Amino acid sequence: MELIAIIPARLDSTRLPRKVLLEVNGKTILQHVYEQVSKARTVEKVIIATDSDEVFNACRKFTPHVEMTSPAHTCGTERIAEAASRLDARLVLNVQGDEPLIRPEVIDQIGQTMLQTDDLMYSLMVRLHDTIELANPNVPKVIVDKQGYAIYFSRLPIPYCRDQHHIIRGSELLHEEVVYYRHIGIYGFKREFLLKYASLEPSPLEKMEKLEQLRAIENGYRIRMTETDYNSFSIDTAEDFIRLKEFLKEKPLP
Repeated sequence: MELIAIIPARLDSTRLPRKVLLEVNGKTILQHVYEQVSKARTVEKVIIATDSDEVFNACRKFTPHVEMTSPAHTCGTERIAEAASRLDARLVLNVQGDEPLIRPEVIDQIGQTMLQTDDLMYSLMVRLHDTIELANPNVPKVIVDKQGYAIYFSRLPIPYCRDQHHIIRGSELLHEEVVYYRHIGIYGFKREFLLKYASLEPSPLEKMEKLEQLRAIENGYRIRMTETDYNSFSIDTAEDFIRLKEFLKEKPLP
């Protein structure tokens, strides 16, 4: 296979336990993610990787493509690497299991970049327009070089625009000339690099920022970033889940 997508799914999430098995409109969050990714044209196969028997059994009700993995992994990328080590594919896409509103065309956007270029690692970013998201440490930011490769990721607003003297306050819109990007946590890998990445020790900046993609940068590897208009919505808290249910009442997924 050329390109497969793997969705890492663990049951014991910190802020919202058991979130991948929460149900909305008769389906779990994880099933919504799986079905959305399966609509992407560039992906040949979608697999769920978990360390939970309960998640495994729940997923088997809607797909045979579920892999059991070790509970010792420290991040989703390590989990998908174990699953990928048993599969034959040139490229692997890591899609988070808590984004039920992920759009298939976004998966195809990064998928096309992966199929048409020859980089080791890929990800997505979207332009930020308001100061609330810019100031929110739960919204990772990224800066890139002129070729579109990531320079750094942070939970703080980067870059700091000294000359503009802008103030992060309230719900002000950002000045058009001041450009910030939010990192979208979808990752693409060449399979061989994915296996190598998972064997690397967690790096100092990764542990400080709690951003696993910094492991690649600290070890001298480049991440090709693609700009998208998709502003991701992950289910991290009970409030997020309430927002999801309200959203799907108005606009059910096809």
